[in-house]
Amino acid sequence: MSFDPVIAETRFGTGLSPVADAPRSVQDMLAWLTGPDHAADQFQIESYDQFRQRMTEAQEKGKIFRRNRGAQNVEELRKAYNHVKQEARRAQSVWMMQTLARRSTTADGFRERLAAFWADHFTVIGKGGVMRRVASPTTDSFIRPYLTGQFSDLLLAAVTSPAMVNYLDQQFSVGPNAPAREKMPPNRGLNENLAREVMELHTLGVEAPYSQRDVRELAELLTGLGIGSDHARVFRPEWAEPGAETVLGRSYGGDPAQFADIRAVMDDLARHPATARHLSGKLAVHFLGDVPDPGLTRAMETAWLDTGGDLLAVYAAMLGHSEAWRTERRNVKLPFDFMSSALRALNAPPNPFRGRPNDVEQRIKKHFIRPLRRMGQPWEEPQGPDGWPEQDEMWITPQGVATRMEWALRVPQVLVPDLPDPRMFVEQAIGGNVPEAVQFAARAAESRHEGIALVLISPAFQRR
Repeated sequence: MSFDPVIAETRFGTGLSPVADAPRSVQDMLAWLTGPDHAADQFQIESYDQFRQRMTEAQEKGKIFRRNRGAQNVEELRKAYNHVKQEARRAQSVWMMQTLARRSTTADGFRERLAAFWADHFTVIGKGGVMRRVASPTTDSFIRPYLTGQFSDLLLAAVTSPAMVNYLDQQFSVGPNAPAREKMPPNRGLNENLAREVMELHTLGVEAPYSQRDVRELAELLTGLGIGSDHARVFRPEWAEPGAETVLGRSYGGDPAQFADIRAVMDDLARHPATARHLSGKLAVHFLGDVPDPGLTRAMETAWLDTGGDLLAVYAAMLGHSEAWRTERRNVKLPFDFMSSALRALNAPPNPFRGRPNDVEQRIKKHFIRPLRRMGQPWEEPQGPDGWPEQDEMWITPQGVATRMEWALRVPQVLVPDLPDPRMFVEQAIGGNVPEAVQFAARAAESRHEGIALVLISPAFQRR
């Protein structure tokens, strides 16, 4: 089996497009991945530094409101505080549309898929207030710039990001013998959440040879990592556990003023053979199915170990293996992937809704946010730090399938009033080797919107 542009777009990209050029080789895919990020430049999402300003404004207005509850203008102050939170909620829906626009228009679909994969791998869910909207700015600032370098750089950026520190309560973790501990309430102490997830989810994997003691020592090493009053990452030496810590048999530092110890342990975890095995397998499952070919995963693992975790080399090993280009479509698209690939096949206009901000938000909710929830993938709300499940059976549910059909019937005609002829669209959306049953459905449909829906809901389109 060899390179196929249809498979490149459907399995490793965001779907076939009638206007965007497909890559012509693996070399194209890797070169585009390391080139300029045109999609992010064209459809911008707020950076975390910009997002911090929202949180600071909300914090200030919240303080003013709470300090003046008995004042005559208390209602005005409450509205000002709520307005900041409402604007953040609206911005989050706009960022979702920007993400869809990136996916539906780009020539570099592999980058979009990798950004989504790693954002899911390093899942963050903001807690309370404006911070609830933090996922997209975090992805663009702490995930997307690190897709092709050393995994150690991506790991450090992601797990020490303010969003991750907030999500896993790292900002409350203090060393048992830290200088700051004496002035704290009795219930304040060491928090192992971040250390456990780093080892169990982000690097080694749950089956790897590490112990509870390794988790605790790593948690002690991470004390001092927190969030400042300006919502930026900080390191607080007075919170850090003094002395050296031993993780997986190696001793780290002992100088609590140094963030370098955290980088050192992340570097070692990133290069560990268990990490290479765990993450090579996870990448292969994501792109190639629930049971990927063992030879392919071994090739990826070998590339990881030979390069110390160079992600581009790992991707090249995956794309360079013949099993990557098998014609059988196995993986079921997650709901967001289904939506974005449908928009791409239809050449739907990016950001199609216009009008007052509240009206735009309501239309986004109606046509995207609520259907996504009913399909089982509420936008930026996974159930836990392990992100969305990959197993196909988690997505092929009666409600999920029914909602996909309902969305395919109703939404395309809203976004593209002049729908294409289903007989032409079926080739446009699926590519070669269209099953005869799907071709017949496209020919026999009583209306264009019904024909389009039948193509979009077909297994040939739903799988990649």
